[in-house]
Amino acid sequence: MEFVAGEYDVAVVGAGHAGCEAALACARLGVRTVVFAINLDSIANMPCNPNIGGTAKGHLVREIDALGGEMGKNTDKTFIQSKILNSAKGPAVFSLRAQVDRRSYQIEMKNTLENQENLDIKQAEIIEILYEEVEGKKVVTGVKTHTGAVYKCKIAILTTGTYLKGKIIIGDVSYSGGPDGLFPANKLSDSLKELGIELLRFKTGTPARVNKRSVDFSKMEEQPGDERIIPFSFETEEINKEQVSCYLTYTNSETHRIIKENLHRSALFGGLIEGIGPRYCPSIEDKIVRFKDKESHQVFVEPMGLNTQEMYLQGMSTSLPEDVQIQMMRSVPGLENVSVMRSAYAIEYDCINPTQLSLSLELRNVEGLFTAGQINGTSGYEEAAAQGIIAGINASRKIRGQEPLILDRSHAYIGVLIDDIVTKGTNEPYRMMTSRAEYRLLLRQDNADLRLTPIGYKVGLVSEERYRKFEEKRRLIEEEINRVNKTNIAPTEKVNDFLKKYNSTPIKSGVKLADLLRRPELDYESLGEIDENRPELSFAVREQVSISVKYEGYIKRQMQQVEQFKKLEEKKLDKDINYDDIKGLRLEARQKLNKIKPESVGQASRISGVSPADISVLLVYLEQRRRQKA
Repeated sequence: MEFVAGEYDVAVVGAGHAGCEAALACARLGVRTVVFAINLDSIANMPCNPNIGGTAKGHLVREIDALGGEMGKNTDKTFIQSKILNSAKGPAVFSLRAQVDRRSYQIEMKNTLENQENLDIKQAEIIEILYEEVEGKKVVTGVKTHTGAVYKCKIAILTTGTYLKGKIIIGDVSYSGGPDGLFPANKLSDSLKELGIELLRFKTGTPARVNKRSVDFSKMEEQPGDERIIPFSFETEEINKEQVSCYLTYTNSETHRIIKENLHRSALFGGLIEGIGPRYCPSIEDKIVRFKDKESHQVFVEPMGLNTQEMYLQGMSTSLPEDVQIQMMRSVPGLENVSVMRSAYAIEYDCINPTQLSLSLELRNVEGLFTAGQINGTSGYEEAAAQGIIAGINASRKIRGQEPLILDRSHAYIGVLIDDIVTKGTNEPYRMMTSRAEYRLLLRQDNADLRLTPIGYKVGLVSEERYRKFEEKRRLIEEEINRVNKTNIAPTEKVNDFLKKYNSTPIKSGVKLADLLRRPELDYESLGEIDENRPELSFAVREQVSISVKYEGYIKRQMQQVEQFKKLEEKKLDKDINYDDIKGLRLEARQKLNKIKPESVGQASRISGVSPADISVLLVYLEQRRRQKA
């Protein structure tokens, strides 16, 4: 029997990383919000890696924080190890990664949701999206739970993760289930099909968890955290805490032999898995098949938290049977006597084809239905949270009758992520990588606040106090860059002794401090030895000054490329254009353009199957329309 249990502006379905950010953004922007989870103990769960960040993913977390999101702050509260990856490379690819205490992360995030004004939390499975037909278009009116309760809402945001018709697979055993032994959501997929939404079937996997007491760390390489801890959140003051080590070991010829001899028993190669898995995070058996010449593969042994003996075997994702998993693990140095606490498994789940979305993350054919996270065909906690905050912002803006927030590719990794999935689609779980961003020297993790905090403030998620501090930081950076560019360094004995110490060519006449900073062998910190009038500045300010001056030429060149990019982005395309009516467009281009309905010529140019010649035809068409209107 149905009964109306409540009325809200926004209903968020799922409380993983996307759902948490979406619900918090909506509630903080003043709209009455409810968030549903099948089990409240699964809020912000980490069914796979117990870490946040990593290559390109760290950029996303800092962007979420710059906009006013929660993931970075929660990570700073609960991490147990922190590292900057790619520190030997350029600043464009530096990526912060933190090992977190999994349970602490969940508890902290759940507590944040519980204490948030305008936000209610409910334990229930949503089985149906309710809607009505208005002028031939489906419009969301509410959601229904498995017990028959109806919650009326103006907007629903689906953040269902890997729960939709979830199927767990271990060897030749498969059963209906969600991640981590939780229940799946088996009925909502049918409701989405009824709404005319195209579904895909994807797969991901998670490695085994083992008991720390059964691991011999003396046979492994210790991987400690960094001495200098850099927070994820721009609001977090300096952190000093004792860190926990991870450990590195390797597979070997014996491991590979065991896997090869049992490939026929792997669900992946035995035909039991229908879903498409992530290319950039393959299972161990997939690695053995694809990289035949590799003699070994890395296995990171990572703690799940401070109050548990569970450890996670990063790099050993598999769908092999349990007996083979144990043989395989025990062939690895340090794991000879390992005790498995949770077996590795693959999970298949339903997701949508993301080309059905607009860049705001709203379904084009269902008014008031937004989606974020793995339901959009992406992988990873960070990708999910990034979409979650944008879906939350845009849901609240829609309720207020405001234009959606669209971050473009030159502005944020979040913009690259959303543009990629909406414009190009994906035939496998999409993972963010630095190589996907054309303007990655501009989109660094260190300057995410300079790029996005003004937007977060304008939207309403960044407080007045935070924005004042941000403005002060920006002022200090500009002043110091000006000082470095104007300061003249004389060719004294002290200066040339300093330059010789760093194998840098001595100077014969005065040079600007900025010119010395641009030398590859020198950096801002070391130049403090000869820079007598240097002010006391925070590490974050010094870092910005150093990068801005050192890479000035490259940054200017990339800014010019962005200007060219924006010219096409600014040429907007009406949603009512029928591309079949435009003469000169090739058949494939017409089909793709009518399906995706790009919002600009720039977006149209990135659609697979739309050629430069088609873009030229579009530009001519737009010019003709402009003249007709004039």
